[in-house]
Parts: sequence; C-alpha cells; structure tokens
Amino acid sequence: MAYTRNEIKELEPMVKSGKKRFVRYQESEELYSVGLHTFEQIAKEAGAIYKIRRLVLVNLDIFDEYLDTFRM
Repeated sequence: MAYTRNEIKELEPMVKSGKKRFVRYQESEELYSVGLHTFEQIAKEAGAIYKIRRLVLVNLDIFDEYLDTFRM
C-alpha cells in the first residue's frame, strides 16, 4: 500500500512525540528519505525488525539509536 504525502505528514508528528513507535517499511521510506531496500538493510543491522505472521514492523526507538552511532 502506497502512502500519500498527507498521511506521511500526519505520521511525522506522531513519531516525534513518541505516540507511534513502530512503522512498516513503506511508512519509513518517506519518513527517513531513504529507499526501501536501504531502510530494510539498516533496520535489520540495527535489530529493529519485528515479524508478526506476515506483518513486518520496525521499532523506531531501536532504529534511531542505531543511526546515532554513525553521527560525526
């Protein structure tokens, strides 16, 4: 399912305020301005992936913490 820009704009404040901890790959693509494959690889490296049956969620707390390790 593709997300519209309006849906992503509504998503960003929720993520920043901590109301939304988990996102799907498609949501994160716009949120982090990276490609789907790149985000998937980084999320796997970070250990932020949760698989529930056929649903895959990414824990943004873990993902952001992992990204912070690359800060210069």
